[in-house]
Amino acid sequence: MKITKVETIVVNMPMIIEGTVVPKASGAPRTSMDTLLVRVDTDEGVSGWGEGFGHRIFTATKAALDSFIGPMCVGRDPTAISTLVDQLQRNLAGVGRNGPAMYALSAIDIALWDIAGKLAGLPLYRLLGGSPRKDLPAYASLLRYGEPSAVSQYVERALKRGYRHIKLHEITVPPIKAGRDTAGPDIPIMVDCNCPWTVSEAIEMAHRLKPFNLKWLEEPVWPPEDHSGLARVQAQGGISTAAGENAMLPEFKSMFEAGAITYAQPSVTKVGGVTQMRKIMALVDAFGVNVVPHSAYFGPGLIASIHCIAAMPNESLVERYDADFAVNPMHAAIHPNKEGRITVPQGPGLGIDPDPAVIAKLRVG
Repeated sequence: MKITKVETIVVNMPMIIEGTVVPKASGAPRTSMDTLLVRVDTDEGVSGWGEGFGHRIFTATKAALDSFIGPMCVGRDPTAISTLVDQLQRNLAGVGRNGPAMYALSAIDIALWDIAGKLAGLPLYRLLGGSPRKDLPAYASLLRYGEPSAVSQYVERALKRGYRHIKLHEITVPPIKAGRDTAGPDIPIMVDCNCPWTVSEAIEMAHRLKPFNLKWLEEPVWPPEDHSGLARVQAQGGISTAAGENAMLPEFKSMFEAGAITYAQPSVTKVGGVTQMRKIMALVDAFGVNVVPHSAYFGPGLIASIHCIAAMPNESLVERYDADFAVNPMHAAIHPNKEGRITVPQGPGLGIDPDPAVIAKLRVG
């Protein structure tokens, strides 16, 4: 079997926004989500689907795939996953071990595992050694609103939808307080800061947030590579820390050795796909840290994350970015049920392919 084609597809999904407050990303209004889909075709008619990290950076990831990473895959055996992705990583060493090149490789790797599952007639989580699981608990990962009233509105909506864990993307006290007040004392609340503070500022904020009984404080420190500083925040701030969505395998080892985090958050569309995710999960287990993968996306990357979590010996949470769309290429596969649990697909490979009709409707590149 040989790879015959690697195709990149960008879809833009307009969001359904309730109320008057528009969520923000990097200070700009966010009214839609981009997804970078990657399709790997073979000469035996079996195709696999992947996803490279796409928010705001999809143009660079797509260029990396179209210009040199995709062509390097053509003619190669898609079933020799370890050999192929290792050689790709070595070939990419000169262009960096993180960023768009690795996001592109992540998409290829996910698609290769999709092909492997289809050839074996097994869902990916079974191929990875997982036992049968019908569904997994999901948490609502709210967008950033900056307004207490909007946070209350979306926390209330998440609770009505069945979620029993909620994450806020806020960096000031009033919206976080509003989230806790709305959720009540028994719902676990997490806060993702996206690296805004110095170590001393993060410790001060942790003290201010302590009364809200947070499950974790996520990426509170800039730069995110300051693992010793992150360890100080956890030790002196009194709140468990979470990080890892921007980290590669060696960085996780550094975080664990520094005692920097309680919750590890590898991102399958950034870290190198399923192959690297498996290695990180093994490392996490060796250090006795909890793993709750980052999965703030809506395509094959989210589905691959679900399979990776389902293959773990112990149940963990699935992050579901709290955005609604009139239509999406994966349809109901990205939606939790009324009990706040998300289904583990049982078909071969990822268990679901993106809908070509929806792709045709939403495609922008």
